[in-house]
Amino acid sequence: MWKTKVADDTPALRTALLHQIDTASLKSPDDPGHKPRILLLYGSLRPQSYSRRAAEEAGRILRLLGCETQMFDPKDLPLVDGSEPDHPKVAELRDLAVWAEGMVWSSPERHGAMTGLMKTQIDWLPLSLQGGIRPTQGKTLAVMQVSGGSQSFNAVNQMRILGRWMRMVTIPNQSSIPKAWLEFDSAGRLPEGPFYARITDVMEELVKFTWLIRGRADYLVDRYSERLESAEEAHKRVSRKGD
Repeated sequence: MWKTKVADDTPALRTALLHQIDTASLKSPDDPGHKPRILLLYGSLRPQSYSRRAAEEAGRILRLLGCETQMFDPKDLPLVDGSEPDHPKVAELRDLAVWAEGMVWSSPERHGAMTGLMKTQIDWLPLSLQGGIRPTQGKTLAVMQVSGGSQSFNAVNQMRILGRWMRMVTIPNQSSIPKAWLEFDSAGRLPEGPFYARITDVMEELVKFTWLIRGRADYLVDRYSERLESAEEAHKRVSRKGD
């Protein structure tokens, strides 16, 4: 089989068919100038976590496409019960969310849903922080899932709903790997094939959307209702000064 490796750590990828992103045509005049920043989250702590392995493959592809990546280790992350908002792992996750311009969420499907660990990470991401910072609004999102059984899309569908709730731009493409324990090799790598090709598709699309969105996010998420609320608050302040 004809194959050209892009790099030693991506043996399943063909150089000639991986197109670098046309940043000149996608870049905003207000582009910040650094590499696109992508945060990867996964939903299992098992040593052989296939959701982590899928996220690792995604990260390798993202770096080849010119991105800077960070992967959050959810070990020791507390449950969301309101008792530990200052926990170091919560602070780490929130700092990474502020840093990121896009995210990849990779979860196993368990009992027809994303895992509790995946949901906990998402639940710790607030819609807003002090200083008017919104860690997720106007940022891109790609969703992926792995299953122990037959093909399913329950977890990715749930994550899409959550991405919309978090006011993220969730890209159209997605990845779902059935019987993941058969697809990854003994070294924990996903070999060349349709599932690896789909992850590559998703990452290419995520990078394109991230280039399109960043530098334009403030305009794209600007809402009439918030402008109206701001105008009413300003009117109240002026009225109070005149009393």
